[in-house]
Amino acid sequence: MNLEDIKLIIEQEAEAIRNIPVNDKYSKAVDIIIEQVHNQNGKLVISGMGKAGQIGQNMATTFCSTGTPAIFLHPSEAQHGDLGILQRNDVLLLITNSGKTREIIELLDLALNIYSNIPVIVITGNTDSFLANEANVCLFTGHPEEVCPLKLTPTTSITVMTVIGDLLVIKTMKRINFDEKEYAKRHHGGYLGDVSRLRSK
Repeated sequence: MNLEDIKLIIEQEAEAIRNIPVNDKYSKAVDIIIEQVHNQNGKLVISGMGKAGQIGQNMATTFCSTGTPAIFLHPSEAQHGDLGILQRNDVLLLITNSGKTREIIELLDLALNIYSNIPVIVITGNTDSFLANEANVCLFTGHPEEVCPLKLTPTTSITVMTVIGDLLVIKTMKRINFDEKEYAKRHHGGYLGDVSRLRSK
């Protein structure tokens, strides 16, 4: 692979980020998170399958470290008892590029069977899908073409999902006025913990 090929891949990924649709649905999603998690003492339950699930795990840990209780729920393990983590005031954040992931559809069905009014946020590349239509808020990725030469491997789609997760985290942090002092409480060790403690003095 030559340098021009590398630059092209980077540009394609960057263009996909620039093309993420920007609208008021982000504010609506954050409103739901604030209401359920911070006002009603629930938590953010994030789920995705495969590569999308790995992005969901990262989102959950980032939300936790910035003051919003969150957990990743594996959709397959949910069917074997882990769904018990779900509580009345929680909110579901489901990540699926196709919007048709079987395990996520089954997870949603099982969750609604327990709590029929649980709010649902979906991040997807398919706004015409079942999951998009079932969501209280659907955040569209823009459905970028994968940079994978086969146009199959989740690559660009995962990039935009990560950025959308960052947008939700940052908007939530601002809404709850999360500062260095609160950050330090959750980061006892490591470089970031040291920096946050110095800033909060």
